[in-house]
Amino acid sequence: MYERLSFLDNTFLAMEGPNNPMHVGATLAFGPGTLDTAAGGVDIAAIRAFIGNRLQYVPRYRQRLEWIPVERHPVWVDDSGFDIAYHVRHIALPRPGTEEQLRTLAGSILSQALDRSRPLWEVWVVEGLEVDGFALVSKVHHCMVDGIGGVDLIKVLLAPEPTTEVGTPDEYQPRPAPSRSQLFADEVARRIRAPRQAVQSVRRFAEGSRAMRDELQQRLLSMTASARSGWFSKASGTPLNRKIGPNRRVDFLHTDLDRVKAVKNAHGGTVNDVVITAVAGAVRSFLVDDRGADVAGLDFRAMVPVSTRGEWPLTDSANAVTMWLVDLPIDEPDPLERYRKVRERTEHLRETDQATGAALLTQTASFTPSTFLSMAARVAAATARPFNMTVTNVPGPQIPLFLLDAPLRRIFPVVPLWVNHGVGVALFSYDGALDWGIVADWDTVPDIAQFTARLRQALDELHARSQ
Repeated sequence: MYERLSFLDNTFLAMEGPNNPMHVGATLAFGPGTLDTAAGGVDIAAIRAFIGNRLQYVPRYRQRLEWIPVERHPVWVDDSGFDIAYHVRHIALPRPGTEEQLRTLAGSILSQALDRSRPLWEVWVVEGLEVDGFALVSKVHHCMVDGIGGVDLIKVLLAPEPTTEVGTPDEYQPRPAPSRSQLFADEVARRIRAPRQAVQSVRRFAEGSRAMRDELQQRLLSMTASARSGWFSKASGTPLNRKIGPNRRVDFLHTDLDRVKAVKNAHGGTVNDVVITAVAGAVRSFLVDDRGADVAGLDFRAMVPVSTRGEWPLTDSANAVTMWLVDLPIDEPDPLERYRKVRERTEHLRETDQATGAALLTQTASFTPSTFLSMAARVAAATARPFNMTVTNVPGPQIPLFLLDAPLRRIFPVVPLWVNHGVGVALFSYDGALDWGIVADWDTVPDIAQFTARLRQALDELHARSQ
């Protein structure tokens, strides 16, 4: 048994290099519960057992990569040597562990690439915090999840009601992995079938209705709009876009969701518009005041992931995300005018259906062989930069959640840094709050706390001007 990686999932593998591991991550802070031990630690055996029992609902987490000979396209196979203790690790901060120490630890964990010979995820259980409870630092390769609809492990671990029931272990029976000769023979057969399947697809289309032809026209228009949005041109260079190393710093920001909603309620738009505008304000003030840069005329773009779940015939385990390119008006000094410009740009992206257009462009490129894809990804990373940073906003539940009976207090997500990207911003909305995870290259942004302060300042300015 095996499953080919989709083109998008394979792209996340191909984009990975020694200085830009392509895993997404999160730091989750939990309050006290029965997982706390009398000695002040955490019951790691119970956590491992619980996570191990829940993996039956996310089978990808017990699969590893294998590669088709010659073509080198990756496939998923069951890991016959799966070891839960390798993936769920236990570590303690020197007591009393401060949030600063937790952030430093999270940055160190996220700096290390995942072992491609094993399932591509890890969870670190952290005890020794100065506050009651414990933390989890998780990371999973982007080829496994899309960061919006695919935070599968966290979804199955957290529940709206507390419990002390660890559950009954499932009988994991790994399916036999194919031999290299089987993989090669299957690939040859697939290539032979491809022309016939293409002819059948054309015949089905020709027999379609006028509505299908109208849909094709709309999709071609959306592809054209997406292609013209900047994917094939280079964004401006800035002090945030220099050669980066492998080491990461992370910072956290906790804000009230109602304050963000107050801005969009006063001026129209969406929560995501407020988020993008705040990031634009933070980038502007950070570049001008902390880096002494001239932002006039800069073409500064953010890549904003957009979920396509339910819109495409993708399996639940595949990435179902596409990307917007949003021009950030960092040369605009007025916060409300920045918001108006962001709203105008995101409305245009929605009206021209550029999420669908970008997804179609990805599908068009899906015939690229893996060997060429890897080479192209490295060349593109070294020479092209269609955007300057990643900004992703993940909508989460607005009710309290629990890991067994330990209440989830905060969840700070982290995005991977692309080549020559010094900073990235991710958010997770949870229980009336927005939790921001800021990740930065260790050397490019040593003053990450200052960038976070600029972000809070931009949010406060928007809220103050919306009263």
